[in-house]
Amino acid sequence: MTLRKSLFVAACIAAFSAPAFADTNVTVLHVSENPAQRGLWEKIAADYNASHKGVNVQMKYLENEAFKAKLPTMLQSDSRPDLFYSWAGGVMQAQDKAGFLKDITADVATVDQTLSPTAVDAFKVDGKVVGVPFEQGEVVFYYNKKLFEKAGVKAEDIKSWDDFLAAVKKLKAAGITPIAVGAGEKWPMHFYYSYLVMRLGGEHALTDAKAGKDGGFKSPAFVDAGKRLRELAALEPFQPGYLQTSHAQSSGIFGDGKAAMDLMGQWLLGMQAPNSASGKGLPEEDIGILSFPVVAGGKGKATDTLGGINGWLVSKSAPPEAVDFLKFFSQEKYAKEAAASAAYIPVVKGADASFTNPLFKRLASDLAATTYHQNFFDQDLGPSVGRVINDVSVAVAAGEMTPEAAAAAIQEAADQQ
Repeated sequence: MTLRKSLFVAACIAAFSAPAFADTNVTVLHVSENPAQRGLWEKIAADYNASHKGVNVQMKYLENEAFKAKLPTMLQSDSRPDLFYSWAGGVMQAQDKAGFLKDITADVATVDQTLSPTAVDAFKVDGKVVGVPFEQGEVVFYYNKKLFEKAGVKAEDIKSWDDFLAAVKKLKAAGITPIAVGAGEKWPMHFYYSYLVMRLGGEHALTDAKAGKDGGFKSPAFVDAGKRLRELAALEPFQPGYLQTSHAQSSGIFGDGKAAMDLMGQWLLGMQAPNSASGKGLPEEDIGILSFPVVAGGKGKATDTLGGINGWLVSKSAPPEAVDFLKFFSQEKYAKEAAASAAYIPVVKGADASFTNPLFKRLASDLAATTYHQNFFDQDLGPSVGRVINDVSVAVAAGEMTPEAAAAAIQEAADQQ
């Protein structure tokens, strides 16, 4: 064989054995407004692009509500993202049922072994893996320590729902707006309704309702949760115009020190400063964390937590490079960076040891000790029922719907699925 032929054969072997990564764009669509999170993701994408010639991973942002509204249409078009943000649950299951997602079980088997088993299971549909989780979180009350002190409220004394209502009254008496909420987007209010269902009905309340037990969504736990929510709202604890306030605006209100509390996920910590009027927000040392209180006579525990397990879903037409990027993204070194920079709470095993931020340490500790962790109700229940539960949460709080009618509306939506 001549030297020329030998070189030609070697080149052919190299071409066929090398990964087929050439001139490929991978779009990753997300909803994050957290600067630390977005900065890390951009870094990971840049690192991947630099080490994978011919591949261009692009992180693209779409505002939360626009994302939810536009994604169904995008998934049916040729402009669908290759990877996209997901809260898992019923919405993800509906996307899989519609044929929008790719089965990546075999592709990510080694990666899944390095992640929290609970998180991995959240991104399975009928046993198959359709996405890769990166974050877990908890919804808690964030509170302004200085405003609590000004009103004479001690967070450590708030254990029960009655304690919480007493604190709200005390804050109002001191001329302080007790709670900021972005009810204009509805889903922030559903955190109250969800937690009250959990505290009243316990860990099986939602599962039993979906199964039609004890009246389904018309069960006492759901009706009584509505009554408690209305009881809170009747105290007028929210900022003026809360029914028209967006989530970003409410985070800014909290960041400006114009409300004492905000019941929100961990992303508030990255949003409150950039959305505040000053752009600085509350300093870390002035923010405290309060778990949602228990309800006297309820079946739920103070250690039962509500929060998302977030990750990336893979669309049906995504190229192999998209899954390869997810494996690259899920490396321990990036998870540790996420923890160290308080960008989010990673699901990579052992990464939580890298936390230095005391607030994130507290959240990670809560999640490690949880007796039951519930995904967001609106995501768990799927798009149609989830939309109704968000709507009725606001309607009950505003006094526009009775708790009984709200529970019946959720059941009607479930019956029509």
